[in-house]
Amino acid sequence: MRLLALLAAIGALAAGCQESAAPAQEPAEQAAPNVVWAVGDGADGSRQSKQVARMIARDRPARFLYLGDVYERGTAAEFRRNYSSVYGALNRLTAPTPGNHEWGNRRTGYLPYWRRVKGRSQPGYYRFRLAGWDLLSLNSETAHGRGSRQQRWLTRAVRGRGTCRLAFMHRPYQSAGLHGDTRSLAALWRTLRGHARLVLSGHDHDMQRLRRSDGLTQYVSGAGGRGRYPLDTRDRRVAFGRDDRFGALRIELRADRAKLEFRSATGAVLDRSQVRCRPLSG
Repeated sequence: MRLLALLAAIGALAAGCQESAAPAQEPAEQAAPNVVWAVGDGADGSRQSKQVARMIARDRPARFLYLGDVYERGTAAEFRRNYSSVYGALNRLTAPTPGNHEWGNRRTGYLPYWRRVKGRSQPGYYRFRLAGWDLLSLNSETAHGRGSRQQRWLTRAVRGRGTCRLAFMHRPYQSAGLHGDTRSLAALWRTLRGHARLVLSGHDHDMQRLRRSDGLTQYVSGAGGRGRYPLDTRDRRVAFGRDDRFGALRIELRADRAKLEFRSATGAVLDRSQVRCRPLSG
């Protein structure tokens, strides 16, 4: 009887040790942040573009921001052949912005393609909320000067407290790449000052992180696979730049900050950065 009692006590002690060694569940507030990927200038059906797209898809992001350009002219056939063959698996997650290559044929390419995918008309510019951030898809291919309909819309969209806002559009306001700055976007940039923290663009076929200016950090993620453009690394605004790799920008959004990584098509991390923001009200 004593032997049985001793064995039972040993068993209970062992069970208790096993229970205490089990990993504790993380509290709900420590849940993984929402992951967003952003890249442009890769919809050409090429092998390297598909490699970048596969890397993005493997990460199972919450959203994919396509920063524009469907080659060569964004026709309906080219959307099927060059866009869908590369990024079609991400369609359900995609928030697009138009590039200069497809905008001229938007009525037969860009607009009907995204209407079929989304089941509704695709606006020229729009916003949505994710992980406490406002994401603003702007349109660098239509009127965007001071007093334009888009600029007035943006003014209304950024009202309210907080700076956890991310804007994305095809052409960069700031760039040390081949195309350089797009100064015509100054009105949109000024409207974002004090209300946002991140501006993402493509157009130049490279990867850039510019130094913060006016409280905004410009990222250029145009190394999606369509050739590569030279980067002027002497430009003092460049905090990070690569023009010798294809790749994309990975973003982790949290309620008060964003963590960003440029990754090559093989998944190698090329650059890490973090931007803090004030949470939005309402």
